[in-house]
Amino acid sequence: MQVIPVIDLLNGVVVHAKKGGRQHYQAIQSSLTTSSQPLDIVAALLDLFPFEQLYIADLNAIQKLEKIDTSNYNVIESIAQQFPHLKLWVDAGVSNNIELNIWKNLDIRIVLGSENFVHLSNFTSLNRDHDFVLSLDFMPQGYQGPMELLTQQQLWPQDVIVMSLENVGANQGVNSALLKEIVGKANSCNVYAAGGIRGSEDLAQLKKMGVHGALVATALHLGQLSKSELNTYA
Repeated sequence: MQVIPVIDLLNGVVVHAKKGGRQHYQAIQSSLTTSSQPLDIVAALLDLFPFEQLYIADLNAIQKLEKIDTSNYNVIESIAQQFPHLKLWVDAGVSNNIELNIWKNLDIRIVLGSENFVHLSNFTSLNRDHDFVLSLDFMPQGYQGPMELLTQQQLWPQDVIVMSLENVGANQGVNSALLKEIVGKANSCNVYAAGGIRGSEDLAQLKKMGVHGALVATALHLGQLSKSELNTYA
């Protein structure tokens, strides 16, 4: 069971993602540091535990918030430079090859969120030279994206995130039924759970279900996962 910390970037600072209500996200308040600056947050996370991977959501890019702020690319670049051992997974709302090319000079793995694709052809037309991660995005109103991307497992890459946004930041537990469904048809893919992980009991439950890893933010910032507990899943 791999634990991957998450940071959500909006206008150059780390915000607290909660239940997918992106218009209401506020700067993170963490027990690990008094700062909401990305480099400080990453350093604090690494002080807690020597994580090998980091998931970054560029909320400006995902929401197509043009001209509000252009610093998230620079922020992500600075994270890559300052913490070169970290493997970065970045969701930047990529939906076409033009957007994909923006990130080609950074040593990152691009996360393709299903919510960003209207038609399956938009997904299949992307340059396959990249080692993508797929995020199957479930909003409070249900799955978002081409239905074929959810039902045709042969389209999935090696690593697949089940992003349950209704559970994100809510500290109320994971969507077990949804995760069991996806794991049951994932074949040889690695399934990662995102949303609702409260602590080691939830991680143990996910491991038992066959989930390969978990994306975690709130539980880390609230101090609900200790270094010794994280060691259990290293």
